[in-house]
Amino acid sequence: MVINNADENINKESVDLDEHIESEECCSNCETQCECDKEEAKTEQSKEELLEKELEELRVEHSKLKDENKFTANRLKVVEDKYSSLFNEYENYRKRTAKEKENIFNDSCGDVLKEFLPVLDNLERAIDAGGSLEELKIGVEMTLKGFKAAFEKLSVEEISTNEGFDPNYHNAVMHVEDKEYGQNQIVEVFQKGYKREEKVIRHSMVKVAN
Repeated sequence: MVINNADENINKESVDLDEHIESEECCSNCETQCECDKEEAKTEQSKEELLEKELEELRVEHSKLKDENKFTANRLKVVEDKYSSLFNEYENYRKRTAKEKENIFNDSCGDVLKEFLPVLDNLERAIDAGGSLEELKIGVEMTLKGFKAAFEKLSVEEISTNEGFDPNYHNAVMHVEDKEYGQNQIVEVFQKGYKREEKVIRHSMVKVAN
């Protein structure tokens, strides 16, 4: 009977030991699981904080870009207004100067034509008067004198041919070899040339020797 009790005690102790081991293993597993949960929670928290940080950076950048876009839009409006103003000013200036040039041209033409009106008057009077051939010749000479006077008032003068051929003022339409004349000497004028100051109105049409 004593032996049986001893066996029972041993078995009971063995069961208690197993239960104790299982309990410790369970606690150990729980602690391990707890640690894993903590690490996972920590990781999730870090990830959340990182996302929040990135989101905040994006918010700041978006706000900055929005402000820059607003500034650019305002600047663009200023530039557009300035361009529109300058364009209108340029158009007005262009039209004004074109009108001024037209007026200057018309005034110049009027001044030129005014100088020839007395010549026209003399021609009309000569035709109305009739008369002999000699009187007609005198009238033509007076008209020619009036033309020359008008040219003089307009600073228009006849191109000289006494200094020899000059391509700047003369147009050689014929050439002749003749020992009686010097080199590039103008021997005949087919059509007189005229200039105003240094601007050639019409080149002299000439025959040149040698």
